Amino acid sequence: MRLPDTEHAAHSWRIHEVVPDFVLEDVWELPAVGGREELPLLVSTMVAGTFPANAPLAVRFLWEFREQLGRLLGWDAPAHGLGAGATSLRERLPADLRGTASEPGRDALFHPLYQLADEWAGEIANRTVHAVMHLGWVAEGGGRFRGRMAVLVRPNGRLGTAYMAAIRPFRLFLVYPALLRGVERDWQAARRGGIHEHGGAPGSTAQHPRT
Repeated sequence: MRLPDTEHAAHSWRIHEVVPDFVLEDVWELPAVGGREELPLLVSTMVAGTFPANAPLAVRFLWEFREQLGRLLGWDAPAHGLGAGATSLRERLPADLRGTASEPGRDALFHPLYQLADEWAGEIANRTVHAVMHLGWVAEGGGRFRGRMAVLVRPNGRLGTAYMAAIRPFRLFLVYPALLRGVERDWQAARRGGIHEHGGAPGSTAQHPRT
């Protein structure tokens, strides 16, 4: 379920101090409910999940189209990535957040920035945008916590602004609904212990909507 931006802005997440110049694109409530200590399980579920492989055909087509377009136009070339075209947000992290997240796996889409008991953040950069995916673990009462996902972006010039505007309807009405259904399946499997037979450490693979 999509949430108002205020649900993210009003919370005292540490990400606010790291990316004050990024725009909050959207906030989603995740179909992942668990105990106080289960944020690491949510993180590993998100990065080792089944999306987009198990998504509907239309979503898989859009994902593949974006991959092919990025290769054709060079949007995802190393020259536009972290450490080359964009300075990693790790350079901005306060001292107490540095070294709290694992190193990214070889095929990572989002590179981990930090991880605390109730939040995790990872970044991605390409020719169109520098983006952050933020996962929060929010108390609901009765010892229950629920996951939230926020996407924050800094478009790269006119190209990035136009690109984000063009993909917005597809993200909202096709990609994210499919992603949330996948998260629900993967979370249930993870709590049964199944997903860790196939998954890796946080940051090892990606199952998030590409920006």
